[in-house]
Formats: sequence, C-alpha cells, structure tokens
Amino acid sequence: MRCARRCLPISPDSPLAAHAGAAGATIHGVSTIRIRFACWAAAGWLAAGPALAQWDGWDYNYDREITPWTEMQQQLPAYPADENLLRLDVGAASSHRFFVDAKSVSAGSDGVVRYTLVIKAAGGASNVSFEGIRCESREQKYYAIGRSDRTWARARNPRWQPIEFREINAQHVTLYREYLCRGKIMMESADQIVQSLRRGPPRIQGTD
Repeated sequence: MRCARRCLPISPDSPLAAHAGAAGATIHGVSTIRIRFACWAAAGWLAAGPALAQWDGWDYNYDREITPWTEMQQQLPAYPADENLLRLDVGAASSHRFFVDAKSVSAGSDGVVRYTLVIKAAGGASNVSFEGIRCESREQKYYAIGRSDRTWARARNPRWQPIEFREINAQHVTLYREYLCRGKIMMESADQIVQSLRRGPPRIQGTD
C-alpha cells in the first residue's frame, strides 16, 4: 500500500532530520504523527463504520435490560454455520475442539471484540455462545447461549470476568493472547483477526 510507505518516519540520520535541528525535529515529529494518523484512518484502523459502531451503547442496554431481548438479539450474528467455523488451537489443555465463527467477529468502537464460539466435545455434544473480550481490562463476558433450535437465549448472570491463565478457560486465554489483543490493545480490525485465525498459531521452527 502506498500509504504504508509514506507512513515510515524519517530516519534521525537523514539529511532532512539533521538540517531541521531541534525545532524542526519537533515539527517533523508532529507531522509524522499526523501522517500516520491519516494513513491509519485511510486503512480503516480508525474507521467508525457500521462494523465498529453497531455496538455503541449495546452493553449498556443489555446489562440494564432497557431494550427487550427480542429486539436486542436482532443485532446478534446469525447462528454459526459449519462452513464458517475456524479451528482454535488451544494446545493439549483441553480434549474439546474449539471454533470461532468467522462471520461473527467484530472489533467494536467500545473496545470489545465480539465473536461466536463453538465448543465440540469428544462425545459429540456442542456448545455455542456469543461472547466478548475487552482487551484493556483482560476480561471476558457471555452475551448469549445457542439453543438446539439454532436461536439465541440471553446468558444467565452476564458480567465481565477476568481472564485467568488456567486450563479450564484455555480458549479465552488463547484468544486474548494470540488473536484478539496485543497486550491491552485491541487488534485493528475484524478482518485482521479472522485472517490471523485462519493462519493459526505461530509455528516454532525446530532444530535438526
């Protein structure tokens, strides 16, 4: 992308930086920040389109049950289809198989990544849940639970809970650490998250 090239900062050793001096360096720093900001916006990182803004105020209404559930669930993703499921590798921590619905992933302007998680047990049973992870506070929340008739039911006692690094919640630890967040910063876009899930975890090169 052309924008990416223009966003590269000028090296301090370049003739332009040396000629600018202290005052020029300050101006250059501000200009660089402005250029980067413009490039990020053009690339969609700061975009506030429907995919991001659709959740504004949703948690507030959801927690206080201001809007009837029959209306709120209209904003939920469609029930997951098998062809859209992306395998989530949690290692040997669990015998269950975990999947994320690629069509459900959204990176909200409220700082929450929302997604549908499908858990398939060895015995054949499946659990489906619509959830959110807030990177800044390292917390997870259940919004809705899938029914056998492929509809959504409001989660019982929904609340933000800390993501603790334990085997029992390996799926949330994996999502937080490897796919949805960079430390306490949310990944730039839903597309980036989905592409990362498609690639799977980084492979460690072995030595012969």
